[in-house]
Amino acid sequence: MGAGISTEKCSNIEEIKGDVKAVLQQLLEVANLEAGDALVVGCSSSEVASHKIGSFSSEEIGKAIFDALQEGLAGTGIYLAAQCCEHLNRAIIVEKAYAKENRIPIVNVVPQLKAGGSFATAAYHGFTDPVAIERIQAQAGIDIGDTLIGMHLCPVAVPVRTKQTTIGNAHVVAARTRAKYIGGERACYR
Repeated sequence: MGAGISTEKCSNIEEIKGDVKAVLQQLLEVANLEAGDALVVGCSSSEVASHKIGSFSSEEIGKAIFDALQEGLAGTGIYLAAQCCEHLNRAIIVEKAYAKENRIPIVNVVPQLKAGGSFATAAYHGFTDPVAIERIQAQAGIDIGDTLIGMHLCPVAVPVRTKQTTIGNAHVVAARTRAKYIGGERACYR
């Protein structure tokens, strides 16, 4: 394998999957997502494995996290959106149906371990009909390893505190979004 690509077996893969499912469930409990909404996830498998972001891409960890998210979202109608790494300008991998339904232009790129990242690569190979898009306005998100997903969230993002603050050794933060409040002192809100 190339430089910065892990060939090591991960000893705590089931624990990682369990933590991912727990964070996802805790987010879903408060995010009020509906069928057709998108959940964007950014992930550094390097950080999960206790390495500097971008230095230790693990195909095994990326696939485990993708599988856990897909299992957790099964039957919800919520679309998973996988953020690529900075080498692909943080493009997003989604199901083609999502891009078509939302009239989002499709771009031509295929993520790889060191150009897109292990999680986005796993998504590309795990989705039924994957495509890349440049931007998304997701209704919720999970950031595993401080990959900066904020550019892909609808305004206004609201932090969600989950019991798990790490997945593996990566810092994790979740967010939901809400509609902007507009108006003045006479306005009423839900």
